[in-house]
Amino acid sequence: MKTLVAAAFLAGLFIGPAGAMPLAPPASAPNADIIEVAGGCGGGWHRGPYGGCRRNWAHPAAHACPRGYHIGPGGRCRGNGR
Repeated sequence: MKTLVAAAFLAGLFIGPAGAMPLAPPASAPNADIIEVAGGCGGGWHRGPYGGCRRNWAHPAAHACPRGYHIGPGGRCRGNGR
């Protein structure tokens, strides 16, 4: 039995490593495990005034003035920057 254990020990010394764990980690893209989101809501969403998630688009009929305009004095639509 001692001879068998000694032979197994000597064989283990001469046999190379199994390579189960590589010496260096494989090259990967930087921050590959990070998903970028806007305010914690995900793509296409943003935080609303009370902290809830809202879509980045709105229904056009829900607005009184077209895009690029706002409600000015007297309730009429005025161009932004005027």
